[in-house]
Amino acid sequence: CNGDAPCKAKPTAKLHLRNCQAVGLQYRTRYPGEPTGTSPSGPEEANANHQLVTSQLDIVAAKSSLWIFGYGSLVWKPDFKYRRSQVGYIQGYKRRFWHGDNFHRGNDESPGRVVTLIEDDDATTWGVAFEVSGSQLEESLKYLTVRETVRGGYVTKMVDFFPDGDDRLPVQALVYIATADNPLYLGPASPQEIGAQIAACRGNTGHNLEYLLRLAEFMRSSCPQVEDHHLFAVETAALTVVSYLLAAQ
Repeated sequence: CNGDAPCKAKPTAKLHLRNCQAVGLQYRTRYPGEPTGTSPSGPEEANANHQLVTSQLDIVAAKSSLWIFGYGSLVWKPDFKYRRSQVGYIQGYKRRFWHGDNFHRGNDESPGRVVTLIEDDDATTWGVAFEVSGSQLEESLKYLTVRETVRGGYVTKMVDFFPDGDDRLPVQALVYIATADNPLYLGPASPQEIGAQIAACRGNTGHNLEYLLRLAEFMRSSCPQVEDHHLFAVETAALTVVSYLLAAQ
């Protein structure tokens, strides 16, 4: 298989998250001192966030509900209310650890590596889509504007989402993508370089390794028929670095 098309996943080495704690890789599930969905304080930031949310609401103004497609941390940590969720995929994009993160999983001196989508006509990216409706729609966009756009540097785009299963029609979904013109964008690197960087970085949300391992765990448990070569190669490289740290203790 080519890494982007469905195929049978091969077993790979897996480090349980409790072993991350054994080498000091503790992590949190929310920003310190910040409840879920809270925006940064300050009138200028609040106004900028309002404008971003308004522009996103304009995209879906005629909709009573909205699907939001997640392919990174959203697959295991959406942190917003939704009506239902569905595993599935989008076409024309491949998932890569090419985006930098100086807030959630890294800092200005040592930015972490998180995933973005790269256009590729032959590729398929699997993840989870969440349907929000009513008050959930605006609330989720307000929260994701802070999490993904203000702090993550992502922009939004509408794509076709294909739910997993036979005879299911695609639906339009909002997706967050970090492009190469983003100042946080790091670009291509070898799996070994990316894995080493991930093994060494942490941010306000937690360690970069947690992000990687939970994403790989999701793919194995929810999409066992898919093998993401890039994701699993980065996972193997990062776990190799961590194994050296464990052995050195």
